[in-house]
Amino acid sequence: MFKTWIAILAVTLTAACAQMHQPYDALAIDKSPGKAVIYVVRSNPDLGPLPSQIKLNDQLVGSTHPGTYYRLEVPAGRHRLSGYGQDSGAMTIDVQADRVYFVQQKVSGTFRSPTPHSFFSVIDEAQGRAAMTGAWRAG
Repeated sequence: MFKTWIAILAVTLTAACAQMHQPYDALAIDKSPGKAVIYVVRSNPDLGPLPSQIKLNDQLVGSTHPGTYYRLEVPAGRHRLSGYGQDSGAMTIDVQADRVYFVQQKVSGTFRSPTPHSFFSVIDEAQGRAAMTGAWRAG
């Protein structure tokens, strides 16, 4: 019975890790022809350890954790990044085609107060690359 639980735990942990992609590679930052690319990066350590779900233009993107990032390809124009549910953090960003943008997400909250709150800010490429060092691609 104990071995069965260990096997189930191993499979569950492997499946959970399967959603995480390769760690950030300095060569991985590239443009997408005719689109803007937004990297949403969450540093590790962060203000808090809680996962946070984010939306782009009212569409759920997924969950961020300390040390993860998302690569979002979007058309040129105005876009809104926001938290999901009780997370009221949000920002609006205007983007141009054939450009790359970096948005840092910081999340406050603890396991005693389990409601995450996101803070989004646009950062320059050097800061973005530094924040992404060692981060894992989520999604």
